[in-house]
Amino acid sequence: MRIIVATVRGGLDDFVNQAFGRTPTFTIVNVEDGEIKNVRVVPNPSASAPRGAGVQAAQFCIDEGANAVISGQFGPNSSQVLQASGIRFVSAPPTMRVEDAIRAFLRGELTQAIFGPEGGTGMGRGRGMGGGRGLGMGRGRGQGRGGW
Repeated sequence: MRIIVATVRGGLDDFVNQAFGRTPTFTIVNVEDGEIKNVRVVPNPSASAPRGAGVQAAQFCIDEGANAVISGQFGPNSSQVLQASGIRFVSAPPTMRVEDAIRAFLRGELTQAIFGPEGGTGMGRGRGMGGGRGLGMGRGRGQGRGGW
């Protein structure tokens, strides 16, 4: 089984990164007979993509032959791609080390994904619904000097 974990620096001692699409690195782990056999850290090729980072990251996981993906959150686009490909994807808290997350997944303790904005950074399109009736800072320039 191949498990890919979203990480910042990478490796078994790193923590699970909350952003899937824009995570700096992926830690790729091969598990055989319940034991971690091979660990590889690779940069996320879509970390700085102008858009579509989640879909590109999901495609990377497909290309790497992942059976499961662990991250803190998944965006709607990346989750659709992973689901369509049959890859299991689950969330782990940011306080969980990669090795602990893998072992928890293998024990069946990580079973659900948390969904958030794609990419996990503030790159969304704000569409506020506020009424906007604030009191502005006027730019009056009058000096109050008498007229002629």
